[in-house]
Parts: sequence; C-alpha cells; structure tokens
Amino acid sequence: MTAATSNISTRQRVAVAGASGRMGQMLIEAILNSSDCVLAAALDRAESPSIGNDPCAFLGKPSDLKIESDVRAALAKADCLIDFTRPEGTMEHLAVAADLGVGVVIGTTGFSDEQKLQIAEFAKKTAIVLSANMSAGVNVTFKLLEMAAKALKEGGYDIEIVEAHHKHKVDAPSGTALKMGEVIAEAQGTNLADRAVYERYGHTGERKADSIGFATVRGGDIVGDHTVLFAGIGERIEISHKSSSRAGYANGSLRAVAYLADKKSGQYDMYDVLKLR
Repeated sequence: MTAATSNISTRQRVAVAGASGRMGQMLIEAILNSSDCVLAAALDRAESPSIGNDPCAFLGKPSDLKIESDVRAALAKADCLIDFTRPEGTMEHLAVAADLGVGVVIGTTGFSDEQKLQIAEFAKKTAIVLSANMSAGVNVTFKLLEMAAKALKEGGYDIEIVEAHHKHKVDAPSGTALKMGEVIAEAQGTNLADRAVYERYGHTGERKADSIGFATVRGGDIVGDHTVLFAGIGERIEISHKSSSRAGYANGSLRAVAYLADKKSGQYDMYDVLKLR
C-alpha cells in the first residue's frame, strides 16, 4: 500500500488545497507522518504547472494521487479539506464542501466582512474551523494577551502590535495581528474598529490614549513574527510569538481535522480545538 491509501477506512481522509505551494507541501508532509489522517486528494489552480504531478513526490514518497483542479471530484474523496489559499479560492472550495458535507479547516486570511457572513452560512451545512492562525502556540498567545489586557486595562498602558512576514504576503496587517487586536479590545470591553490605528505618517500629533497601533514589516522569507507591546510608565511588557517554520500551522491544522471528525455542522475556531475557553 502507498502512504496515501493505507488504513483509509479508519483515518480521516484529508484533501489539501494549494498542494504545490510551501504551506500545501508542509500540510502534505504532516498528513503523511500522521497516524490519524490520510491524504485523499491534492488540489491546485487549473493553471498550475503542478497539475497531474504526484503531490508526495517532493518527499520521495510516491503515491497513487495526482494534483488536480476539479474541486468537486477531489472533495468527493475526502472527509475534510484543509485550505490555506486566497479568500476567493477558499470561498469557491467552501461552497462545494458545504454541498457535499465535507468539513473544512480554513487557515486563509484576509476575508471581507461579507465573506465572513457567507462562511457562517456555509457552517449551517458543514463543520468549519476558521482561525486567523492554526498554530497552537499562537492561540495560547491569544489567551495570554486576553489575560494581560484585562489586568492592564487601568494604568495607562499603550498597546502596539508589530508583525513581520515574508515578502509574498498580500494582506496587511496579518490576520493574526488583527486577531490579537480583537482579543485585546474585547478583553477590555471595547471594539477594535474604534481603537485601531493602521497608519502613521507626517505630523501625527500625540498618541491617542486608548488606541491600538499596528506596524507591518514585509521582507525575505520571514514565516511570521508577532509582538504585542504594553508600554506603561517605568515598565514595558512584551508578549511575542515567532515562527521558524510552517510546521506549527500544519500540526495545528491536523488537530482541527481531528476535532471536526464527529461534527456535522457549525463554525469553530482554535480556542474550541485547544479547549482554551
């Protein structure tokens, strides 16, 4: 038996979108090394030069699978889809998954408010884990930020969020940075939209007391660095998470797949998966 077909009856059958990309390959490697999941299908854009190639070949572990572009045909073979692509592609995949009753783990970021509402509608038909970041470590960081934000609500602490990613990332600030801001604002009984400052240029005047500032860095192959600064008088608290590889995202995604195994519908996040509530 090949790595892609052994024990398929007792393991979660997983399809991976964006299979030829770096994150897709990381997910495929994690699935092949998992005792709970099996790679059932690999998806990519129709124009991708990887269509028709073996998705496991880069690991030297040949399989009977081919990277394909037919979403419905691919998802018909799967129990769950893991999608780290672009918002438009994810929404197309999600529509088919909801129709087939296939669970979806979404690591894509940059969704519009309208798309988020559509995802909630799809969750009435199938089970979805949607998270700004699939890493267990990042989600524990969210919890630490929630605790810090509550404890430091009084005392005049200024809050700044700095994030850095590779030069190919197309949205800014990152979904993780925005989620950090949302967690902090909610913990303090406010809305991020009322406090966020995304740009500073020229004569800005003094810092607004209750604002949450964002700074974005893009360059090289930075996987993902996030630091939240609580700057008070006489002291400074920094809570950081730094990713050296995408392995944490892949491993977290497989935990999300396992969480969805007995779910038929509903929208969840990594707090649910990790029991952080």
